[in-house]
Amino acid sequence: MRASEQELSAIPGLARCESLSMDVIVKQAQENTKESYSHEEVYGDYCTLHTYIDCPPRAVFDYMADMYSQEEYTYSVRGLEPIDDTGLHVGWDRVDPQTRIFVRIESNPDALTVDYHAAWDQGDDLWMIYLFRVLPAELVLRKPGSVLLMTNCHHPYYTDNPYPEAAPSPSRPWVGELWPLFNAGHRIEMDNVKAILEHRHRNGIPIVGGGARTAR
Repeated sequence: MRASEQELSAIPGLARCESLSMDVIVKQAQENTKESYSHEEVYGDYCTLHTYIDCPPRAVFDYMADMYSQEEYTYSVRGLEPIDDTGLHVGWDRVDPQTRIFVRIESNPDALTVDYHAAWDQGDDLWMIYLFRVLPAELVLRKPGSVLLMTNCHHPYYTDNPYPEAAPSPSRPWVGELWPLFNAGHRIEMDNVKAILEHRHRNGIPIVGGGARTAR
């Protein structure tokens, strides 16, 4: 069912050819394009990363959907173990071994989507959401392999820890203090994913669990 032009014209701020000329739109686009952008303008409330991986899409999906892959490509999540029958796991930050990290993965093999629901210190409210999407590179780049996308949004709990009583120590830094470094930090981990998967695919090594698992 199509909306009427009358209804659309009553919505403030719409930019459509029926209301604005191409010259006006081009001028707006030029005004919104700058030589440089501040960190806040580029990243703001969203941390979105993307990379090309020379590895088949289903293999990339299987790797990202495997809970224990985090022990390989993340900088410090280690020792993941299941704690109930819902898929909830708990691991530790190897850099700060007092910090527990709770994770549940929800994935859809048909859509090639993998969502990490996570939190520090407690596993009842998994508010840190990492959304992964695997795209067939044949469709979007016209070459074999995959494009991996990841988005994490600046949930308000990054600013204020809602569960301070669960922290191992009052002096322990809160994850939200690192938000300005999220893009750069997760870029390192995205590069790790690319390196691991391309190495295994190139050398015929099983993609999931192809290397020695981290000792738990």
